[in-house]
Amino acid sequence: MSIEKPLPVIDHDSAPYWEAAREGRLDIPLCGDCGKHHFYPRAICPHCHSDNLKFDTVSGRGEVHTFTIARRPAGPAFADDVPYVVALIELEEGPRMMSRVQTDDPEAVKIGAKVEVTFVKATDEVTFPYFKMI
Repeated sequence: MSIEKPLPVIDHDSAPYWEAAREGRLDIPLCGDCGKHHFYPRAICPHCHSDNLKFDTVSGRGEVHTFTIARRPAGPAFADDVPYVVALIELEEGPRMMSRVQTDDPEAVKIGAKVEVTFVKATDEVTFPYFKMI
């Protein structure tokens, strides 16, 4: 029996983000009015409420703001993944994004650890930006 993992729904606001990930880039929205990046992709800037947004390729570097080690699977589809690290990553450009930290030693992950993005292809349409410690 094959169990498939749930995948994100790609909508109008997030399509450029997912397209960039497929191409090995981390692109997040940048506001043309206030000049701030934000994450997650949405129709208006959460800082100034402008709709003058474009996607900007960012460094992909950041640090672990907080994290947890998942030792029990979040459903049958994730049984082979445990233990794994789910982290809130603070990007160098400012926004924070939830992702996974890929590591052979989940206990080695610490708050403040420096990380960089890596891309994991799930399907032809979805590639996930995960992070690894540097």
